[in-house]
Amino acid sequence: MPTSGFLRNVYTHKPEQNSNLILGSLQLLFWLLFRPSAWRNHLKTIDLALYTDSSLITLLKHRRWRNVELWRLLIQGYFILPILVNLLSGLVLCILGKPIATIVMSMVVSMGAGTAFGMAVGVTKGIAVSVVIGATFGVSKGVAISLAFCIVAGMGVTINSWRSFFFFPFLTVWNYLLYILDKRRNAKSPCLFRYHSAFWDEYQRLHLFGLDEYLLFIIEYNQVEGKAALKYLSTSPQRWAVQAAQIGLDAHSLERCTDVEAIRQAHRSLANGELESPVRTLLNIFSRISNDLDAALNQVSTYNQRLALRAVTDSLEGYLQELTRNSDKYTIRFRLIAKSWREIIANYREELEKATELRQEIDSPYIIGIPLTQEQEIFTARNDIGTRIEQLLLDRRRPPLLLYGQRRMGKTSLLNNLGKLLPNTIIPMFVDLQGAPSSASDHAGFLYNLAREMVKSAKKQSVTLPPLTREALTPDPFTSFDEWLDTVEQKLEQNTALLMLDEFEVLDSAISKGRFDEQDILGMLRHLIQHRPRFKVMLAGSHTIAEYQRWASYLINVQVVHISYLKEAEARQLIERPVKDFTLRYEPDAVERVLKLTRCHPFLVQLLCAEIIALKNEQDPSVRRLATLADVEAAIPEAFKSGSLFFADIQNNQVDEHGRAILRFIAAQGEGAIAPHQTLSQQFPHADITRKLLLQRELIEEVGEGDRFQVELIRRWFTLEQ
Repeated sequence: MPTSGFLRNVYTHKPEQNSNLILGSLQLLFWLLFRPSAWRNHLKTIDLALYTDSSLITLLKHRRWRNVELWRLLIQGYFILPILVNLLSGLVLCILGKPIATIVMSMVVSMGAGTAFGMAVGVTKGIAVSVVIGATFGVSKGVAISLAFCIVAGMGVTINSWRSFFFFPFLTVWNYLLYILDKRRNAKSPCLFRYHSAFWDEYQRLHLFGLDEYLLFIIEYNQVEGKAALKYLSTSPQRWAVQAAQIGLDAHSLERCTDVEAIRQAHRSLANGELESPVRTLLNIFSRISNDLDAALNQVSTYNQRLALRAVTDSLEGYLQELTRNSDKYTIRFRLIAKSWREIIANYREELEKATELRQEIDSPYIIGIPLTQEQEIFTARNDIGTRIEQLLLDRRRPPLLLYGQRRMGKTSLLNNLGKLLPNTIIPMFVDLQGAPSSASDHAGFLYNLAREMVKSAKKQSVTLPPLTREALTPDPFTSFDEWLDTVEQKLEQNTALLMLDEFEVLDSAISKGRFDEQDILGMLRHLIQHRPRFKVMLAGSHTIAEYQRWASYLINVQVVHISYLKEAEARQLIERPVKDFTLRYEPDAVERVLKLTRCHPFLVQLLCAEIIALKNEQDPSVRRLATLADVEAAIPEAFKSGSLFFADIQNNQVDEHGRAILRFIAAQGEGAIAPHQTLSQQFPHADITRKLLLQRELIEEVGEGDRFQVELIRRWFTLEQ
């Protein structure tokens, strides 16, 4: 039997009726007694009016007599079923020794009663009553019939309250036998699982013993039928088994992760987002570990891989301590999986360390192109900036702050690590406006994502904030958000929240496109600054507020915190001692050359030093761990390749054609050369306006009566573009 054709009529609420009139009639009776959804769907396929319990005779009077399926139902319900039931009752009476005349008379009266009732009531009621009368009564006196009918009617009214308990033991035995037989057949299709009472007794409300285990077995050994059964049960009274089976599947999937590659992929298959149970918390833990491991293995250098892997094993250790406190059946099972994962990841980390030592490679701690997080040791503290921010936060006037600096100066890295530089009473709440908040389609979506990021960020500071749901925001977004801020302030107690909005230019772009209303969004920020003393607001971007007039009119007295090049001592530390036990040493001239080429630009220092390490790892071990001036110069071409996006952004996005022309002209003058203002004015008609933009972008600097590049590496890039 083809699988697709077979599945069309099983594991479904819309089975097809048998084409044989007699078998189809019995099927209708079965649906009435056990599968009401199949009965209702069958009526819908014949005529939608039948679903409203209209009488067959009424439909025929309304000119529906051309419907062949309607006549088929009429014949089966009013003739074939009563005959079949009366034949059965006659057989019973015959076995009981009743006279033939009595049996015949009983069948005649029963048929007449069934037909009369069928004419008087709708299809469903007519068939049901005729069956009951035909099966229950013989030729008896009117009073006896009435009394018996009342008793049966009373039993029918209360049947759903007792039938589940009455049939449960029999169904349990039946279902268990099916399970044993299917296991012997190794779930060969078609499975006997289709005969399980979960698929034909919709009135059974008790949890059918072993259904989850049976379902899990079918899913694992016969995926086609397993998926069909899973879909059916998810909308049935036995939907609990779907959740239990899914938990079992997830547990099996996690147990089969026996190496780091399998663990890093595990989060892609977990269904924890669909589960509403205590196990959801456990699955979220494993999903986070899998995500973190994936991020760790994506690190370019083995050093950063090992550093991130250590953070993952530390997290697993913490989760294991939490899981040890619980002893329910799921926690015990998942605790064993967590232990296994911890050992696998720890062993992999040890293998990396041994391989690195064996090859005498230099670990590169540098992270290029992505912001540094709290866990990354290489972050260079900007203590002067941290002190400046703290002073402004203590200002009673509560001015909004702007962290301003050119791209790749370390703004986001500073925001991620600001908690290390500020007192514990200040709770940083970092929100990247390049992400979900500015991508939302309406105000409710923006505020929901804003609140979600605030909650997530506060949790890193061990502060648990109440969640804010989309549903709560839908009727009146800003009122609901304001009420949520009331509860947040209560949680803060005596602490102060620092709301840090990174890349505010992206939000301005969304406002310009009409996605958000300027007055609503910026007015909300202004109200928060002015009327909520527990909140401080800091924007971060590569533009000043003056360049965005709408912001200036809402956020008055913005205090600018300028983030620029590292101090020389900070840059030296980043070059010579970026992390503890760094194995590469520099000749003094080599360090000075790196400082001069980069002007202590944090991104460029890391970029050039990372390429120096890559170059040294290709050299003979005898000279590998000492960087010379020649090594620095040799690493520059590779730095241009790996950092091409940074340099291209300057060339294509930060300056216009006039700016590019001036920069090429100055670059051609040579390293450290100064281009006189008079010469620039003669060469370029709009030199004064363009120079002002280049100075603001910190690409050039004014020296006496001329200009020169601030950073030598950037100058060299523009010489390549000649």
